[in-house]
Amino acid sequence: MAINSNHISEDLEGIKCVIVEKNVSPERVAFLKPLLEYNYLTVVVVPSPPAKVAAAAAPSTDEGAPPPPPAPPAPETFTVGVTNMLFNVTNAVYGRLLRTPDGHVVTAAYWQQKESVSHDEVPYYERK
Repeated sequence: MAINSNHISEDLEGIKCVIVEKNVSPERVAFLKPLLEYNYLTVVVVPSPPAKVAAAAAPSTDEGAPPPPPAPPAPETFTVGVTNMLFNVTNAVYGRLLRTPDGHVVTAAYWQQKESVSHDEVPYYERK
């Protein structure tokens, strides 16, 4: 059991993994997997289990009522994990431990995909 929610581990496809992110889109998987593999981490991606659906309402006794519309299909999401049990996403990003393939440090904005290019910013404690 994890001490805090920042370091969760689970078995993914029978492999003990630290969870990087849950319920991510295929586009996010396409961003995370190459980035983590470039940083020498073994990545395991599995489909997330479908969300639990609330119980259906009791059928109406009114014969003329139309049937309720079917629920929309759940979006396809994935769980991303790494096999390095010491990996912690928060420490890796804010500790400036991850690199992009072009050699820049992965910043929080780059990790969250708010920026398409990682800008090596000087940490606050080194600014003058």
